[in-house]
Amino acid sequence: MRIYEGIDKFKGAKNAAVTIGTFDGVHLGHQKIIQQLKEAAASIKGESVIFTFYPHPRMVLFPDDDSLKLLSTEEEKRELLEKFGVEHLIIHPFTKEFSRTTYTEYVRDILVNKLKVKKLIIGYNHHFGRNREGSFKELKKLAPTYGFELEKIPAQDINKVEISSTKIRKALDGGDIITANKFLGYTYSISGKVVKGKGLGKGLGYPTANTVIEDKYKLIPADGIYAVEVEVENKMYGGMMSIGFNPTVNGEKRTIEVNIFDFEKDIYNENIRIFFRQKIRDEKKFENMDALKKAIDGDKEKSLKILA
Repeated sequence: MRIYEGIDKFKGAKNAAVTIGTFDGVHLGHQKIIQQLKEAAASIKGESVIFTFYPHPRMVLFPDDDSLKLLSTEEEKRELLEKFGVEHLIIHPFTKEFSRTTYTEYVRDILVNKLKVKKLIIGYNHHFGRNREGSFKELKKLAPTYGFELEKIPAQDINKVEISSTKIRKALDGGDIITANKFLGYTYSISGKVVKGKGLGKGLGYPTANTVIEDKYKLIPADGIYAVEVEVENKMYGGMMSIGFNPTVNGEKRTIEVNIFDFEKDIYNENIRIFFRQKIRDEKKFENMDALKKAIDGDKEKSLKILA
């Protein structure tokens, strides 16, 4: 996959089959679009092109709203798009000036003059251009004028529930990992650096890797205890993770702590990746440390069953 930081770096593709979107999470709905894009490219003996943006448009249009959390970092999104076989990825800077582009300018200047689109694959509800004025209806009128074909993608359903990044975010915010992973089509993960903690887990016989997620926009699932898999130095391990405030010891700061099974190596300052398999329980304040340890023993037993 070739990656271009901005549309001006893109020098064209053979018979470009193009789709546009933020592709946050690259979930099953996105994967369906990518598959249709690849088929469209093959049908015209061309190449697949995705035109996406960074930062996310909401971050630019509503800079004071810090509520948006993303399913994928830019690095993760690139990895996923490459995995699913996209040939050209254009990541264009989204600015307020760009947001004022009218939909006719968008079609003429970007799709036709810059991307040289031969076939455009567009989601059934995709809107573009200033004030989201552009839609499939407008594109249908303009396509013959500018000489490109147009394909619409209908809503993608799983058990009659429309897949969307918003629904996946809601599932993760509620700790519903099974639904989130089902809609994603892969296991949700977070990556971060291991830092020194207070050593409370070690004192209970469960040393933890305290992990800091450096991308402030990355969505961290709901507080609680999870069965997870952990990638350390390209090797996978089972584990269990706590997200929350450690209420038994009156913690004041939200932490992410993972106990990696059958692992004793010092990994301070190392980067690890944590894959969410299932939530075990909510965070809870126990009467004392003995009660907490008993609960953790049970958490490990449940985690091992889930991971098995």
